[in-house]
Parts: sequence; structure tokens; C-alpha cells
Amino acid sequence: MSVALIRVIFVYIVIIFGLRLMGKRQLGELQPSELVVTILVSNIATMSIEDINVPLMGGIVPILTLVCFEVFMSAFTLKFKKARRIISGTPRVIIRDGEIDQQELRNLRFSVDDLMEQLRTNNVFDIRDVAFAIVETTGKLSVYQKFGARTVTAQMLSLQEPSGSNAPPVVLISDGAVIDSGLKYCNLKYEWLEKTITENGYRAQDIFLMTCNRQADYLIVPKIPLLKRKG
Repeated sequence: MSVALIRVIFVYIVIIFGLRLMGKRQLGELQPSELVVTILVSNIATMSIEDINVPLMGGIVPILTLVCFEVFMSAFTLKFKKARRIISGTPRVIIRDGEIDQQELRNLRFSVDDLMEQLRTNNVFDIRDVAFAIVETTGKLSVYQKFGARTVTAQMLSLQEPSGSNAPPVVLISDGAVIDSGLKYCNLKYEWLEKTITENGYRAQDIFLMTCNRQADYLIVPKIPLLKRKG
């Protein structure tokens, strides 16, 4: 039992290390080659964990080999555009100037239901509002709406941009722990933080969440005390 547990932990660490090398991506954002590597790694890891008779290195070496190969291929395709097109494919336009390209839909084996579902995930419920729609290499649909259907922006309304509007709030305190990088981002000193939370009647360890922006506009969410069990 202990041997199996050690194998599981070791394989887990190796896979996490490998995925970190491959970069941060959600499952729906994986390129075809990355998805293949992910599936193969999971299968190899399962074999190494389930069958104790299989040498541990017999699973670790193939996993690391696949990860290293994927890193190499990523660098290779980054340098050579033709290789990138062959391995990852190219984006395909399925709606152009408001017209559906039915042949392209057939080539992609994209049904009308698939198209409408993807449009709805982009908050588009009327296909007449779409100027361009592009199927990306990850399979996701990017939608460019017609002018009359686009969300109104501050630029359209000619609104003056307020100071610091491009600097969103960040976390200063998370579950009682002070985040130094947050203070640095807001150009604030620890003394200011200590004074602010004291004026609000708190200590750092009493705060569940505190956010702040570069205008020193902050929000404090105190911890909720745990209910004591009645003995």
C-alpha cells in the first residue's frame, strides 16, 4: 500500500512539473498536439500507478519525453509558420460580411446547432447581428458583431477617462495574510495599511479579504467568526 502511495505522489509531481513546462492553458484552449500529449500522459500515468510490476521509471521517462518533445515542437512551430499551420491548423472564417459560408461549415463538420450554440456562448442570439465569425485552432468561435449590435463603450459616448481607470483593484490582504506585491502595485506603504485597518477597527488577522486600487479606494471584508459547538 505504501509503495503504491509513493508511486502516486511521485507520478503526480512529475505530471505537474511537465504541465508547468508546457505552459498554462485551460483544457478548451489546448492545441491538437497539446491535447494528444495530455491524453498520452494521462494513460501512461494510469499504467504506472495501477500496475506495481511496471517499473516507476518506465512511466516517468515516457512522460518526460513527451513533455520535452511538446516543448520542442512549440518552439519549432513558433519559429516556422508553415510547421505551425500543419500541426495546429489555421483559423477558418464561417461567417463573412454577415453571410454564412456553408461549404466551410461542411469542411469543419460544423452543424447549424453547433454554430448557434457557439454564438450563444458569445452572447449572440441573433445571427443577423454577426459580421464575422471565425473558428480558432482551439475550436472556439470568435465573433465580431455588426456595429449596431455591439455593446456601447465609453469611447462611443466620448466619455472622459477617469484617472486610474486602467489600474484595477488588487488583493492587499487574503485570509489574514498581507500581500506585499499588492501594496507595491498600489504604491502604498505597510504603515498606510496598518493605519487604515486600525481606523476601521480591525487587525490584519481579522480580515478575510481587502482589495485596493491606486487611488487608495479600498474594500474590507472581515472574517466571520466560527460558531462554537454546544457541548
